[in-house]
Amino acid sequence: MHSYEEVTINRDCEAVQIPQGITVTLEAGTPAVITQSLGDSYTVQAPTLGGLYRIAGKDADAIGKALARSDDGADIDPDAPIDEELIWNQLRNVYDPEIPVNIVELGLVYDLRIEQGGAAGSIVAVKMTLTAPGCGMGDIIAQDAKSRIESVPGIVAANVEVVFDPPWSQTMMSEAAKLELGLL
Repeated sequence: MHSYEEVTINRDCEAVQIPQGITVTLEAGTPAVITQSLGDSYTVQAPTLGGLYRIAGKDADAIGKALARSDDGADIDPDAPIDEELIWNQLRNVYDPEIPVNIVELGLVYDLRIEQGGAAGSIVAVKMTLTAPGCGMGDIIAQDAKSRIESVPGIVAANVEVVFDPPWSQTMMSEAAKLELGLL
């Protein structure tokens, strides 16, 4: 069961309107309800504005939350070979702001390849999809994945491509995701 928390935006804050994917400014004093806080982003409903908005972790203080900080990979030698599991762990912190399951468990990541880039570092290429082709949040989710991958020591760049072939279906979800969403 998820709990909701009523908050008031305490400073002007950049947010992304869901599902349109449009960047807007939520003004200080706007009442909101946190409906999801996963990864390091928040989904809030702003009743006076009539919609849902995604607030990035860097702006968590605008809703009275501590800024998120990830220690994944903090003790990793940047000159060591890239551990693919570190990349998957970062992707497990990427969420569709309307679904309380990460993109890995949803089955949205179709392919992940690491290209050794020599002394400069490695490049990661990811092919992923969305639960709906017309989702306005696709660029936001892909950018979140890219940023998280590039936070892994030894990664110098990530290319995250959104594809729609094959089309996503619920059969691609993990058992844990299906259980979380009440599909089992």
